[in-house]
Amino acid sequence: MLTRESLKFLSDFMNASGPSGFEEEAAGVFRSYVSGFCAEVRTDVLGNTMGILNPGAPLRVMLAGHYDEIGFQIVYISDEGLLYFRPNGGIDKLNVPSTEVEVLTANGRVHGVIGKKPIHLLKASERDVPPELSDMWIDIGAADRKEAESLVSIGDPVAVCPNFRMLNEHRFISKGTDDKVGAFVVAETLRELSKRKLNVAVYGVGTVQEEVGLRGAHTSCFGIDPQVGFAVDVGFATDLPDIPKKLLGEIKLGGGPELNRSCDNNPVLGRLIRQVARKHKIAYQETAAHRASGGTDTAQMQMTRAGVATALVSIPNRYMHSPVEMCDLRDVEGAVRLLVESIAALKGDESFIPGID
Repeated sequence: MLTRESLKFLSDFMNASGPSGFEEEAAGVFRSYVSGFCAEVRTDVLGNTMGILNPGAPLRVMLAGHYDEIGFQIVYISDEGLLYFRPNGGIDKLNVPSTEVEVLTANGRVHGVIGKKPIHLLKASERDVPPELSDMWIDIGAADRKEAESLVSIGDPVAVCPNFRMLNEHRFISKGTDDKVGAFVVAETLRELSKRKLNVAVYGVGTVQEEVGLRGAHTSCFGIDPQVGFAVDVGFATDLPDIPKKLLGEIKLGGGPELNRSCDNNPVLGRLIRQVARKHKIAYQETAAHRASGGTDTAQMQMTRAGVATALVSIPNRYMHSPVEMCDLRDVEGAVRLLVESIAALKGDESFIPGID
C-alpha cells in the first residue's frame, strides 16, 4: 500500500522538527503532501492542518494524529555561552545527557549537544543518581555569552536532531515517531480514500500541542464538529524485557495496529472497525490501554461539544519519549487499511449511540 512517494514523505516528515507549540516545519511537510490529493487543505490559528475530502456530506468523520514532538526551550544563556533549558512535554531525564540537538532559531538551525559533568568528576554518591535537567546545558560551541546570543535567543525551541533510518525492510527508528507516525497514517488514509467514492465527509487533521495537554485536538474538533472521530497515536510495544504483560497486555511490533477498549472508545464504533478488520483479514492487536481513559487526542475529541463517537488506533512503539523510537511499517500499513475500509464502509446514516440499534 505504501508507495515510493509515501516512504519519501515518511522520511521527510520524521526529519522535520516540531516541538510542541513550534510545529511549523512539520506542518509544512504535512500540508504540502496532503495538498496533492485533498479537495481542500487549511491550517488554523493554532497550527492544526486539515486535509478535507467530500466536504459536502452531512456525516463528518475526523482523523487526528499529532505532529508535535517532545523537546526543550532555552531559558538562560550563561557567561560561558552555555544554554540552559526547560522541558517541553514529557521528558525522560535518563535519556537526555549527550543527546545531539538543534536550536530552531529565526535564522535557521543551530546544532549542539546536551552536556553534564563528566562521570570522573562526580562524587561516588552522585554516580548512581540521574542528574536533574537543571544540572545540564546545551553546548553550541560558543566561546561566551556574546557569541551565543548572536546565534540563539531566549525562548527558542530545541529539538532532537533528525535521525530517521530504516533498520530493515519493515522497522525504522526516528525521534518523534510519537506521533508523527500517527499523522503519517492520517495522511496516507486521506490519500487512499481520495480514490474511493465516499458517503461521508473526511477531515484528516495533523494536530498540535498534544504533548502539552491535547490542545490542538480540542480546538480542531470543536471547529469541525464531527459525529465520528478516529485518533491515531502510538502505543507501548511490550515485546521487550521487564515490561509487565500482566499489567499492559501483549503487544508486538509487526503484529498489527492496536485497537483499544477503554472509556474514550465508543463501543458501537469499536464493533464496526473490528468487523471490518475480520472481513478484510486485517491483523490487529487488542489492548485495554495503559489507563482507563485519557492521554491521547481521543479523550478531547470524545468530549467536544455534545460528544463524539471516538476510537483510538495505536501504532506499537518501542522506546517512547526517547531520542530514538522504533516502529514497524506493517503496523502502519495495517492501520491505514483498517481506517480506509472502515470509513469507506460508512453509509452516512449510522447511529453510534450505545445500546440503541
